[in-house]
Amino acid sequence: MKVTINGETKEITKQVNLRELLKEFALPSERIAIELNREVVRKKDWESILINDADKIEIVHFVGGG
Repeated sequence: MKVTINGETKEITKQVNLRELLKEFALPSERIAIELNREVVRKKDWESILINDADKIEIVHFVGGG
């Protein structure tokens, strides 16, 4: 199945949840926010939400600074 992550089309071989998706693409799970199809997903829900074909996912990393 194909999904869009931060504007790039990616191929996923099996259906995964959001937490597994982060692991599959070696993305950190700390200090990030995930938006799935224009809806922000709470971190506590990452394991229960499955990715489907044509989903649009935005992953934002928080950066400290001053």
